[in-house]
Amino acid sequence: MSMRLLGSLSLVVWLFMVTASLAQSDNTYVLDTNGDPIERDEEYYIKPAITDNGGRFTLINRNGSCPLNVGLENTDLPKGLRVIFTPFAKEDKDVKVNRDFKVAFSASTTCVQSTEWRVGQNDTRSGRRLIITGKDDGRGWGNYFRIVETQFSGIYNIQWCPTDVCPTCRFRCGTAGILRENGKILLALDGGVLPVVFQKEKSIAFSF
Repeated sequence: MSMRLLGSLSLVVWLFMVTASLAQSDNTYVLDTNGDPIERDEEYYIKPAITDNGGRFTLINRNGSCPLNVGLENTDLPKGLRVIFTPFAKEDKDVKVNRDFKVAFSASTTCVQSTEWRVGQNDTRSGRRLIITGKDDGRGWGNYFRIVETQFSGIYNIQWCPTDVCPTCRFRCGTAGILRENGKILLALDGGVLPVVFQKEKSIAFSF
């Protein structure tokens, strides 16, 4: 067998393994802190996987006007707002790794707008893209995020890279981290990465 043929066979095997690996990753469910898959339209808290990075995710009034920012509580106490995930793929009943979804706070605000997350403009001071709330006025790409795995089971990163929504587009993808500003903790892309976990508080059954 010639070296050229061996090289071609090796390339085919490698491509098959990479494709199989990516397919398996795309079908992996995102798990909450109970070890259960995150379900469509159910409510969850998001919080840092490492302490001293802030508390649960919440809405932040950054400068006294709308839109509101996505941010973190300044305390580890059980505050924060629940969020709801809506996968882009209508057949997905649970949230999967590396698949696009929308996420919105399960809350009402004084701002007459959606509480869906979206990518905002670059912050003039830090140069980072802040995560704010409201409907994307463009093509809707800004409202779609995805969850990627870390090397630790059950701990994830949140990214903006909506390639399910537009597979042929070239996005400047980014991973979410924190930006501290005037005592507030904001969520932003293009900086340090914030590992997170997803917490669903199980209801307590009472008997009478």
